[in-house]
Order: sequence, then C-alpha cells, then structure tokens
Amino acid sequence: MKFLDWSYPAIRWVLGSVFIYSGSMKLLDPVTFAVLIEAYGLVPDGLLLTVAVILASLEVVAGVGLLFDVRGSLSVITGLLVLFIAVLGYGIQMGLDVDCGCFGPEDPEAEAFHGLRPALYRDLVMLAGIVFLYGWREYRTIRPIRVKHFIDSFLKRRRTEDVYS
Repeated sequence: MKFLDWSYPAIRWVLGSVFIYSGSMKLLDPVTFAVLIEAYGLVPDGLLLTVAVILASLEVVAGVGLLFDVRGSLSVITGLLVLFIAVLGYGIQMGLDVDCGCFGPEDPEAEAFHGLRPALYRDLVMLAGIVFLYGWREYRTIRPIRVKHFIDSFLKRRRTEDVYS
C-alpha cells in the first residue's frame, strides 16, 4: 500500500510536468502550433491561432494545477487528453502523414513524421495514469484543494515573506 500512496503524487507530478512542458513549448511558437493544427483540417482558418494559444495555455494552467492538486485540473487534463486522443485517432484513420504537434515545433516526431501512432500510445498510457488518479482519490477520499484556497495560501505566503524582507 505504501507504493500506491507514493504513486499518487508521483503520477500527478509526471502528468503535470508533461503538460506544462508541452504547453510551454507550444506557447513559445504558437504560429507553428497553429500550422500543425491546420494540417488536421478540423479548425477553421480564422480560429487557428486562437485555438493554438487557448489549448497551449490550458495545458500549462492545468499542469500547474495538477502539480498542486487543485480541484478541476485533473478534469481539464482528462478533457484535453481525450481531445488529443480523438484527434490522433482521426489523423491515423485519415492516413495523415503529419506531426502530432504534441510537444511543439522542437518535437523529435516533427522531424520524423509517422509519429501519430506512438503519440496515441503515449496518450493512452497517460490516460491510464489519470484513471489511477481518479480511482486513488476515490479509494483514499482525497479531496483536491479549491482554487480559492490555493490562491489565498499563495498570497498569505507572499505577505509573510514581505514582512520578513
């Protein structure tokens, strides 16, 4: 049981870190990410850059939230991962030879193409981690912290540091 107790925060940190890294890389070059999204043909041209920035921002915010076990962050990551799995499945079904866009323009799969299947398998493994997190939360009755408490705690800590500075 000790291993499972340790696994909950470890999986949270791994998933959160992956999403923070992935979203950050996309935010560094949102135009290239928008071009990758365009390759799938699922988003109207006028919305490509907006969708690219929103998706990447959601990844970063939800990833940070998952690191600190903030309520709602796991749900957002689950939704994003299901969306990514659906898009990858669509790309595979359509026989697209495009980069998955998973980790931005510096993604090694971008150079090789044919990266949709490995990306899909990677996402399915992450989805298994999410299923574990939900199950463990239910089993241990873990309740993530509310966003308001997270912000209040952060602000209180900053005020304390200011007093002692």
